[in-house]
Amino acid sequence: MSDQEYVAYGLPLIEDDDIAGVLDSFRSGWLTRGPKTLEFEEAFAAYVGAGHAVAVNSCTSGLHLTLAGLGLGTGDEVITTPLTFVATVNTIIHTGARPVLVDIDPYTMNIDEKKIEQAVTSRTKALVPVHIAGYPCDMDSIMGLAGRHGLKVVEDAAHAVYTQYKGNMIGGIGDATVFSFYATKNLVTGEGGMITTNDEALAENLRLFSSHGLSHGAWNRYTSQGSWFYEVLAPGYKYNMTDIQAALGLSQLKKLDRMQKRREDIARHYNEAFADCPSIELPADSPDVRHAWHLYIIKLNMTEASVDRNTFIEKLKEKGVGSSVHFIPVHYHPYHREYFAGARYPVAEEVFERIVSLPLYPKMSDRDVDRVIQAVREILR
Repeated sequence: MSDQEYVAYGLPLIEDDDIAGVLDSFRSGWLTRGPKTLEFEEAFAAYVGAGHAVAVNSCTSGLHLTLAGLGLGTGDEVITTPLTFVATVNTIIHTGARPVLVDIDPYTMNIDEKKIEQAVTSRTKALVPVHIAGYPCDMDSIMGLAGRHGLKVVEDAAHAVYTQYKGNMIGGIGDATVFSFYATKNLVTGEGGMITTNDEALAENLRLFSSHGLSHGAWNRYTSQGSWFYEVLAPGYKYNMTDIQAALGLSQLKKLDRMQKRREDIARHYNEAFADCPSIELPADSPDVRHAWHLYIIKLNMTEASVDRNTFIEKLKEKGVGSSVHFIPVHYHPYHREYFAGARYPVAEEVFERIVSLPLYPKMSDRDVDRVIQAVREILR
């Protein structure tokens, strides 16, 4: 089977305007953090309705930077979910704090807000809810609990560009929110991420720590209005975004609504095609949220399905359809299995055995979508 016939799991939509924006950065001579990055920060903050945005080189560095910027460290505990990419948990460990996992809701696959309170101790300092697939967590419950216990809320919104919760954009609800612009995400810069917050002091702290803790970045030092002199005010990191990435981000942001419309159309087509299939449980959705449809995750109903999840994935591949699994529970990985020492999260473990992410991205043609539907229905018939 040729690559042209294979429906890839995920591909970015890169068009002429994206290429032109990046070329403009090359021609400007300013490649690292500079005017394009500042413009992207302002545009993204306005899009999500946040007071401030700090561009970084990945969502992972953004999570680490934010947790460190909030002062988390040794002896502290941070609550999050076992069904996430390991970066969510690793960044907590990087600060010296201890991650505490709380099981998920079986329908949404997000952290089960009803179980969070029983995990809170005197050492708990923060919550990191993850908006799986672009479907938002129950932020009313989470913010209410955080308020009662004096906890910080850092939203892992790697999947949630465009997501709304009860009419509010994800990006301005928690104390800080971290987005991903990785190559498969809804808005891509290749690598890259963004931290948004309404806390001006935190935003300034994040900017400081994102570039070695320097009092003045390159943009302040190397322009005609700048000064060569700088001081190191803190032992910071090298986490800044480049203007090349930001140029691509700016052009992607301008057409994000159009790309999201295509994602919504594909998700709707899948929902209609699989509605009468007893072997499939459809993804979570609700009229009081706006799903970003970063992922289309089905759950196989194992009492009805003729194959197990792993066999299903192999048969999809045989029929020319890519797929993936989001995610292997954190405590299943060798390092984390030892770290969490025999902990069990029964809902996450049961759901993991049944989930499959089908192709969903704006570049898909109607023919691609129909091929995915046909393959799924033939395998599960």
